Amino acid sequence: MKLLIITLLIPISAFTTMAQTKGKTVVKKKTVVTTKKPVATAFAKNTLDSASYAFGISMAEGLKERGLTTLNYDLLVKGLRDVFTGNKVMLTSTVAQTSISKAFTQANKSKYTGNIAEGKAFLESNKKVAGVKTTASGLQYMVIKEGNGIKPKATDTVLAHYKGTLLNGKQFDSSYDRNEPLSLPLNNVIAGWTEGMQLMSTGSKYRLFIPYNLAYGERGAGQDIPPYSTLVFEIELLKVNGK
Repeated sequence: MKLLIITLLIPISAFTTMAQTKGKTVVKKKTVVTTKKPVATAFAKNTLDSASYAFGISMAEGLKERGLTTLNYDLLVKGLRDVFTGNKVMLTSTVAQTSISKAFTQANKSKYTGNIAEGKAFLESNKKVAGVKTTASGLQYMVIKEGNGIKPKATDTVLAHYKGTLLNGKQFDSSYDRNEPLSLPLNNVIAGWTEGMQLMSTGSKYRLFIPYNLAYGERGAGQDIPPYSTLVFEIELLKVNGK
């Protein structure tokens, strides 16, 4: 009778076992392990439905990370459908790649309108500073010290000391800090350097104010030079090495 009473007192939802230890009745609860079922989705009838939607999420997240905020969704789906069903696509691979590149360029540009505006305002003001000259390309320069040696050509290699900064004064590179001048071919550097250094005689030291389109453009350079950055360089031409 005692065993029957103990059994009736155990909640129906709990599983129990009885064990006899030294003449006493001990009640032990079993550990109940529950497996969480995946949340059902009303739109997904099968794995293909879920995967299709997941592909859309993955694509959108990747595109948003690269600056795109919207697409023509009807044409996006048409492009997918045409390829999967074997229909003739409406763009050649070359035109398609060009269109994608332009879309990313425009999206990226919209993220850096502040840099573009800052550079434009700076150059507009800077060209009025005494001693600053502006070339047809938009490059600005100031002579710190004029040398009397030969001037390099675009095909020459030169030896130069330099320091580069952003408009806010942050330095991103300096051969002076390394105590080691740089030897480089003028036809393999940013356009602002190629043009600016051809203005310099050996022994000169110039300050160049380089618009983003003559510097690293829409891509920037590494972590230190953001896209669409106007740059300031102090350059000292030490030697022209010829071709």
